[in-house]
Amino acid sequence: MSTPAARYAEFRRRASETSAAIEDFQSLYGFTFDGFQVRACKALESGHGVLVAAPTGSGKTVVGEFAVHLALAEGHKCFYTTPIKALSNQKFNDLVKRYGPENVGLLTGDNSVNGEAPIVVMTTEVLRNMLYAGSHTLAGLAFVVMDEVHYLADRFRGAVWEEVIIHLPESVRMVALSATVSNAEEFGQWLQQVRGDTSVIVDETRPVPLWQHVMTGNRMQDLFVADRPAADGGDDGDGGDDGGGDGKRRKRRRERSGTDKGPVMEVNGERLRVNPRLVRLAEEDDRATQLAHRRRHPQSRARSAPRPRSKFVPPNRVQIVSELDREGLLPAIMFIFSRAGCDDAVRQCVSPGLRLTSDAEAAEIREYAERQCADIPRADLKVLGFHQWLAALEKGVAAHHAGLLPSFKEVVETLFSRGLIRAVFATETLALGINMPARTVVIEKLDKWNGETHAALTPGEYTQLTGRAGRRGIDVEGHAVVVWQPGTDPGAVAGLASTRTYPLNSSFQPSYNMAVNLVGQVGRERSRSMLEASFAQFQADRAVVGLVKRLRKHEEALAGYAEAAQCHLGDFMEYAALRREIGDREAQAAKSKGARRRKEALEALARLRPGDIIRIPSGRHTGFAVVLDPGVRDHEDPTPFVLTMSRQAKRVNGADFPVPPEPVGRMRIPKNFSARSAQARRDLASTLKAKVNEVGPEHARKGGGDKGEDAEIARLRRELRAHPCHGCAEREDHARWSERYFRLGRETEGLRRQVEGRSHVIARTFDRVCGVLDDLGYLDGDTVTDEGGRLAKLYSELDLLAAESLRRGLWEDLSPMELAACASALVYESRRSDPAHPRVPEGAVDATLTEMARLWGDLHETERDHKVAFLREPDLGFVWIAYRWARGDELDRILFEAEMSAGDFVRAAKQLVDILGQIAGAAPESGGVRAKARTAIDSVRRGVVAYSSVG
Repeated sequence: MSTPAARYAEFRRRASETSAAIEDFQSLYGFTFDGFQVRACKALESGHGVLVAAPTGSGKTVVGEFAVHLALAEGHKCFYTTPIKALSNQKFNDLVKRYGPENVGLLTGDNSVNGEAPIVVMTTEVLRNMLYAGSHTLAGLAFVVMDEVHYLADRFRGAVWEEVIIHLPESVRMVALSATVSNAEEFGQWLQQVRGDTSVIVDETRPVPLWQHVMTGNRMQDLFVADRPAADGGDDGDGGDDGGGDGKRRKRRRERSGTDKGPVMEVNGERLRVNPRLVRLAEEDDRATQLAHRRRHPQSRARSAPRPRSKFVPPNRVQIVSELDREGLLPAIMFIFSRAGCDDAVRQCVSPGLRLTSDAEAAEIREYAERQCADIPRADLKVLGFHQWLAALEKGVAAHHAGLLPSFKEVVETLFSRGLIRAVFATETLALGINMPARTVVIEKLDKWNGETHAALTPGEYTQLTGRAGRRGIDVEGHAVVVWQPGTDPGAVAGLASTRTYPLNSSFQPSYNMAVNLVGQVGRERSRSMLEASFAQFQADRAVVGLVKRLRKHEEALAGYAEAAQCHLGDFMEYAALRREIGDREAQAAKSKGARRRKEALEALARLRPGDIIRIPSGRHTGFAVVLDPGVRDHEDPTPFVLTMSRQAKRVNGADFPVPPEPVGRMRIPKNFSARSAQARRDLASTLKAKVNEVGPEHARKGGGDKGEDAEIARLRRELRAHPCHGCAEREDHARWSERYFRLGRETEGLRRQVEGRSHVIARTFDRVCGVLDDLGYLDGDTVTDEGGRLAKLYSELDLLAAESLRRGLWEDLSPMELAACASALVYESRRSDPAHPRVPEGAVDATLTEMARLWGDLHETERDHKVAFLREPDLGFVWIAYRWARGDELDRILFEAEMSAGDFVRAAKQLVDILGQIAGAAPESGGVRAKARTAIDSVRRGVVAYSSVG
């Protein structure tokens, strides 16, 4: 803890470093800037670009806002980009309050407000499209802020961020704001390479300390305690929270909580021990579950069986909120990785009468929510459950997830930021960018469904979620709470909490739209070199550096092994190569012979008939047997049912016959024979034994011999014996070195292939993409054709399918509502729970979608020829809904029949409006598609779709 004198000295030092512009800017805030904020602002003022990597809630946006301040002061433009529309809306409102509506614009695809203003907030996709189109709005641009720049790791949309960074004019200073990542320096080096002078500023200190807890039952316990022996031999860390800010009291408790039980970890530069009480609780939990399992299943080993229910029952959501309220730890965000779970949590809190607001606060909440939703038609509000939602808001409780109507989400965000909503139940989407800090963050479970399986939270995800805890300027400390579940491992929780960073890895790859835009601007070769400047290639090249070092070491070792294997009689490596070739050929011959014999054995088994006497050459039942049933089934290997001379009835298969079985005789099987009868088996085995004695046991040795050695192997053996080194007295010593040489040689070849595979990987992918576009006529060398020009205006994931559908006139004869239905297949992606066979309108829509599916299949074949795979199959899950909404059907009937949440519906409808706008811009003027697309936009953008400002 620094002394008052030290803090004052630090304040004086920072003040001496700041300029008049920074001091003027700082006066707009109610707090003194931290050192990293001052350094970043000074770098910007000095003409540098900056990368700021700092924890969530540390105030990174101050640096972006200083770029806005500088642009206005210098008479230039600044674009402030975000990954999602909701964050763009929020930042737009913040900047309007500070600089006035005449100075700030908003461009998100849905909204276009004052787009020529000196300050424009936008999504990254909008800026990418501007750069490709050469928009006049770029004139005078001096700064671009990329908020949440670590989003470039997103595998679906991350490539857009790298496109922007690579293609921004050199004169533009970039401000990149990132969460704390472990490879910030690497990312900064790449920015310096592609953007020029860039200052990398990393700060890992949270401005508000974060305390980690585990809630067991309805009681909170510290996750970490001090790593020192207990001074008084008493308390070992079982106390609850201290009520919302008494850090001294907490520190005293932790200092007397140390013990030698529980793993020790480095947390924020301090050695701390996992709370021993939690360790004991986990051990007791484990013993209880093992004991319960042994009682139920005494015949099995408990540890190898599924875990039964623990004796410890997790607290319910009402208990959690009540405990946080009692401890003074509200407002809180509780992350529940399920939309239905979030909605259920709200109902569970409201039903028993939980209330977290005063009458005056409830009235303020009602007035604001009703005002914000006033434009939504009353009939739609009823369908959307507005009154139930508002009743929960008035009690200070709300849900926040992608299924919520965007307008409702916006209200929740605003009310929570104003301190009127005290408990929000949210999915992890809230962790990205939205400014909703809380005093406490609760994580209900440490795993979530990732679309394929339940996966454990990563340290990066845990850090992102808990980063919301602790409001700067309001809280003296933040709190992260994990709810104890059966099987909770406190060591694993501690590992998540103590890992503060995660790596930022590129997800960049070229697309068809990107290729035609780049080639149209700078030609194919220049495009290749620009893409080689991507962060993806930068990371691949750095990986190659390490591989090349290993490759060089291997090559040096190979030279040493070759020298050690030298022989005075001749070229021993030549002799060793002969030995290896013989060994390889023998192994291959044995493999081929084994496969051939297995095939022959199966063919021989398939020819057997009831009554055939055969010899089983291997296995537990070696000896003679009679076939009872050949066991031949369609599309399956034969498995004859036989009776052995030891009276065993069993099935045999190809594995029992290393050589093909040959019948050595036949005998009659009685019609009334039953393999279940011991007497019948005894009688038949006796008859079998007599038959075998008649034919003679020599038949047991028939077949299976080698037909002679492979002629090539024989030739190589003669050559080996004639080699001068064959007579060397140190031959086997030389051979050992040569074997090391060959083994390392195989590893070296593998490394060489890895190096070749990672070198120029982005450029090679670009060449393949261009190959597809050449074949389809969108590119002609360095020339973008007319069809390619249309493709350049389509930014959908299925851009090529959209362009081909336009070119082939698939949509010419559709009505506007039919076009909306078919276009929805280009942008919609079904959730896992959506029906596998969605309904589509009969007639023109059905026929057109069939043609689009056939066209997708043709494009998929073309992609396969060029070894790329970018086009997913069109998704028909929104087709019927889009058709009905575009023709004017009521919202309640659509949502009811589609079993779709309002938020999902609005988001899908907005995506449809976006693609229809692209189609209108790309369609030829001569046809009717352009006008129909515009009419379809008007028919879709109505009701809740038109009045939802957040995407």
